[in-house]
Amino acid sequence: MSTNHHVLRLVLSCRKIIAQVTSPNSCSIIAMAPSFEQEFVAQYRAKLNCFPRSQIFWDAKVASLVDEKLGLCLWEIGVIGVEIDVSEELSRPVHHRIRVLPLFDSIK
Repeated sequence: MSTNHHVLRLVLSCRKIIAQVTSPNSCSIIAMAPSFEQEFVAQYRAKLNCFPRSQIFWDAKVASLVDEKLGLCLWEIGVIGVEIDVSEELSRPVHHRIRVLPLFDSIK
């Protein structure tokens, strides 16, 4: 992985997904899109009230919406190229990788 490009990093838990892009020079976050903002509350509540209860509160659809939000932020600040740390993503559990595939597909 080159250090001359902006890098997409994902923070995943059973309750949330956060997509953030870091600057190549300072490793500081320049854009971020979390799944716990106001526009995702209705989907989160629906997952809380479904039966049988799930331990995972986000899915591929939420990951895709987070990506759209991140893409708009990046477009507004003029970032056009983003790298993904493949080794980091492959080290994730399979059930997380399956859910974030739509996010990576839309980044291509």
